[in-house]
Amino acid sequence: MGTGALRAHLIEARLAGTIATTREKSLERYRLFAARDPRALLGLDPERDWPLSEVLRLMGRKCGVSADPAHTSGPDVIDPDRTVAALDGFAERVATAAGRRAPVLIGTGHPHRLLEFYAALADALSSAGCTVLTPAYGARVDIATRFGVRPCTLEYVRGVALMRETGVRGAPGAGGVHTHSPLPVRTALAAAADAAGPLPGLVIGDHGWVCGAGQLGFEAIGLADTDDPAPFVGQAEGRVSVVVPLDDAVRATDYRPLARYVLNRSGLSR
Repeated sequence: MGTGALRAHLIEARLAGTIATTREKSLERYRLFAARDPRALLGLDPERDWPLSEVLRLMGRKCGVSADPAHTSGPDVIDPDRTVAALDGFAERVATAAGRRAPVLIGTGHPHRLLEFYAALADALSSAGCTVLTPAYGARVDIATRFGVRPCTLEYVRGVALMRETGVRGAPGAGGVHTHSPLPVRTALAAAADAAGPLPGLVIGDHGWVCGAGQLGFEAIGLADTDDPAPFVGQAEGRVSVVVPLDDAVRATDYRPLARYVLNRSGLSR
């Protein structure tokens, strides 16, 4: 898939262009981030204050959303050219990791939507000689949700870490908990360190996976929607290497062309 075809797909699938994420939801998250609410920080500890006005300006630069505080309703908009440029940067980091045969850790808080995208990367990186790490498999992690704290287990499906709610069973490729928490990546990295095994040279993910890893000093790249400013702030402050702006909740199949594009650009296509 060339750049033009990818851009057209982004708009048609509403991964970019006019997306389903609402302005109201994004503004609420920006306010929470400016107030340093842990629900919006995703494991990031900003180096300085980020008032709402600066968060808006940053998201305008990184995603293409309106930076006008008077724009308070309607669907959000992502500039597809910014998405394509970020995917190119994402692919460069993947290619560098593959060239060094660096150990990689991949995790998602969106298992129902993004598992297949990340699994394609895990498979390609493994074939290139990278060790796809699976530390803390089966570990319990208590995740705070709107329904209270829920006990979950850290599992890996096709090399991709995800959380499952304890006692809930599903097919190997199904199930999983939607979470923004950085606790899973902290648990995985602590287990890798305690085992004196290899630590990741690159962490790939979203939500708490990318912010939590970047905060701990690991190179991290990931995907983020317009209502999650933390990864973009992490990038602005130098703790996250690449963030791809896109809607992170469309159909799982719509991310396949993005995976193919990244693998082609990184020289890992088979």
